[in-house]
Amino acid sequence: MARNVAQSHLERNGLASLDHKLALAKRCGHEGVVAGAKAAVLATIASAVPTLASVRMLPWARAHLNPTAQALIISTVAGSAYFIVADKTVLATARRNSFKDYSNIQA
Repeated sequence: MARNVAQSHLERNGLASLDHKLALAKRCGHEGVVAGAKAAVLATIASAVPTLASVRMLPWARAHLNPTAQALIISTVAGSAYFIVADKTVLATARRNSFKDYSNIQA
């Protein structure tokens, strides 16, 4: 006694849809982490070179920037680059995925 009953919206978008959304969210987060790590490495190099060079060449910097201050400058730049790029990447990926879902619904 098989009945052909149309599936409701909730049944059609059940666990499979939830698993798909979780997989998209994990991939989105992973892309953000990778992009943020790349940005942090570049920002570390870009801030370490002038910071360390200025401490060796400029008398004011030599007198006022001890090793803790140098590390704080470099790590602050790297941390802020990581979080900014990771956040932008996650938001861009989520936006792209939401537009994919919207175009599938409209079709």
